[in-house]
Amino acid sequence: MQELEVKGADGFDKAIPKDALLVALEVDGAALSSSELARKLGSWTSQGKGNVAFAIGGAEGLPRELSARAAFRLSLSPMTLPHRLARLILVEQIYRAFTILRGEPYAREE
Repeated sequence: MQELEVKGADGFDKAIPKDALLVALEVDGAALSSSELARKLGSWTSQGKGNVAFAIGGAEGLPRELSARAAFRLSLSPMTLPHRLARLILVEQIYRAFTILRGEPYAREE
């Protein structure tokens, strides 16, 4: 797992691997439970897309072009979150998703 902070649309283009499945974090994206996110991640990684890139926008959101080319749009919450808090929640949910996929007891899911 690698975390990069970029500025502007050009920064996103340079940072996202060409073979990565792009997930755009947007307020109007799909709201998933932790179990649903785990299933999505499992599906994406089993389809040969080993790289999954999550893009979080700044105060103005993501560039329109980036959002349009995303394979999936995910919402962490309908509320506006500070950028650093959104990153923290996303990392925790990715960790939780992989514990669910491995059947570890950390994840207390439905």
